[in-house]
Amino acid sequence: MSRVERKIDHIHYALSTGQSRGTGLDNIQFVHRSLPDSSVKDISLSTKIGGLQWSSPIFVNAMTGGGGQTTADINAQLAEVAAVCDIPMAVGSQMSALRHPEERLTFQAARKANPSGVLLANIGSEATVDEAKAVCDMIEADGLQIHLNVIQELAMPEGDRDFRGAIDRIAAICDRVDVPVIVKETGFGISRETAQLLNELPLAAIDTAGFGGTNFAAVENERSARSMSFFNNWGIPTAVSIVETVSGAPNKPVIASGGLQHAEDVVKSLALGASAAGLSGFLLNILLTGGQEALIEYINQMKTEMRMMMCALGAKSIDQLHRAPLIIFGQTEQWLRIRGLEPERFAVRIPAPFDS
Repeated sequence: MSRVERKIDHIHYALSTGQSRGTGLDNIQFVHRSLPDSSVKDISLSTKIGGLQWSSPIFVNAMTGGGGQTTADINAQLAEVAAVCDIPMAVGSQMSALRHPEERLTFQAARKANPSGVLLANIGSEATVDEAKAVCDMIEADGLQIHLNVIQELAMPEGDRDFRGAIDRIAAICDRVDVPVIVKETGFGISRETAQLLNELPLAAIDTAGFGGTNFAAVENERSARSMSFFNNWGIPTAVSIVETVSGAPNKPVIASGGLQHAEDVVKSLALGASAAGLSGFLLNILLTGGQEALIEYINQMKTEMRMMMCALGAKSIDQLHRAPLIIFGQTEQWLRIRGLEPERFAVRIPAPFDS
């Protein structure tokens, strides 16, 4: 199978098979405030990641590239939507474009379509410093994602089998690239222990990319003659991974991703401690089935709904949303309790005054 065919396969299987939706966010409920003393017009959605000011915590997370004209068109369309909605966008892994220069256009299409927007480059943890610099230069990136994809590689017949030295390579990249660096998972979640290791590095943020969205183990098992089905339910649910990451890396902004679809998912993720929220497969499905106008309408509606929920909670900003009391129950509560992460503390938080 060619590289282009494999990339197209990934898109097909991600949309038809890989959306698992076991995020754990259904186990989160807000404590209602009858006197929030708030106004929708005063709600701010702005956030800061690695020195970059974002007008909204929502962004288009890494998806694709390197699959010929099909993925070039997708990246261009997503970038145009991001420009209209004034949100950042990350491209998919650019590793293949370093080895096959003809694939660079599939990533550069995003910058061409959105010349002044916030655009994040993407590379694997196996990359060298020079490779990291090259992918940033390729799309004139404002930031760099380094993705961790151990399970996908193990499930992929042609994937890597040696993951030694990744933390040292990430540290070297952080020291020598000129843009903020974000480390992200690829659908299996960041644990507290992993977050503690990453907390020692000069990262701009950590992206949880928890279990509940595109399941790349299931994707690879669909396209493989031999199945590693034991990986299909492997991973840390998104809601749990947010709390684990915030606990392990209290000095780093946390980005929530992994199965987020609606404004309620985003607000719950932010209330658990995240500072931004990446959406990918769900947005791609809207684009491919309804077109750019439908996707623009959906993202703008999400922003409106977020402001409504934040108003109801008396939270003027994302920082104030971090103090909104909420109840955690079900499997999410059980996981956090077993891991010593005290889910009950979320229920007794004191909300910030709206006018503070």
